[in-house]
Amino acid sequence: MFDWEAAWHAALYGPGGFFARGEKPSSHFRTSPLVGPELATALLELLSRVDAALGSPPVVDFVDVGAGGGELAFAVRSLASGSLASRLRVTAVELGPPVELPGVRWTSVVPSCVGLLVGHEWLDSIPCPVVTGPSSDPWITRWWPSLGDGEQAEVGAPRDAAWAAAVSSVRGAALAIDYGHLVSSRRFTLTGYRAGRQVPPVFDGSCDITAHVAFDSAADAAGGDWVLVSQRDALAALGLTGSVSGSGWEWLESAARAGRIAELRDPRGLGGFGWLLHGCGIAVADLLPALPPWRPNPASFSVA
Repeated sequence: MFDWEAAWHAALYGPGGFFARGEKPSSHFRTSPLVGPELATALLELLSRVDAALGSPPVVDFVDVGAGGGELAFAVRSLASGSLASRLRVTAVELGPPVELPGVRWTSVVPSCVGLLVGHEWLDSIPCPVVTGPSSDPWITRWWPSLGDGEQAEVGAPRDAAWAAAVSSVRGAALAIDYGHLVSSRRFTLTGYRAGRQVPPVFDGSCDITAHVAFDSAADAAGGDWVLVSQRDALAALGLTGSVSGSGWEWLESAARAGRIAELRDPRGLGGFGWLLHGCGIAVADLLPALPPWRPNPASFSVA
């Protein structure tokens, strides 16, 4: 019997694997940190709210799990200002070779932290077993009860365990940003990305291999106080709405920024990503106001 999880893991993280040999996501698909500095700006606003809720500790962490080339971590470090900047410690977590970036430390394991942990398109790359229905797997029984005869499904248990462990390491808040689905809308999504194209998944190390995240099971596994909202709504709640103002160069810069924010908030693309936010010793209500619940977009993949 083919061991999907082992083959997936070897293709990404084994000797000669896609990420193990140093491939960076930015070379293969477009995602939010590559659009511009706006995602980092929003996450700094969220971090500032976490910092306030924690009472401004002497050291406040921003941990970027599944950091790839470190674009997000470096943007957060570069854009931070004031008291937060003087107390900020930025850590990039990645199994592949680190990239030397000023002010960013690298590790291969998720550290304990006081502040904000972000898994941006991390959970979707954690390898999973794949089963064919009917299946008696307990995760499938609970979280994919609609699986029919001959249909395939990714078993999200390894992601649930990874997310629960990450959340347990945090005092402050933990945020998973990813494309995903709920028990009401499960579908098989295993796919690959190579050089800007979505391709059939092959397990020879030549492409990124990914699948949608079961947000409801991950949230349940980590427990505590959590909320699931769309990226579109979360960015608006953090002040990114994309208004245009001024004149001359100021207007041009404002319009360019508005265009980048529009891409990040497009519900047919990146704006359809889910934001799963857990409060870890602080209340989620102190970080984001009441927002409409996230609804999975059937077309939401990383934008090639």
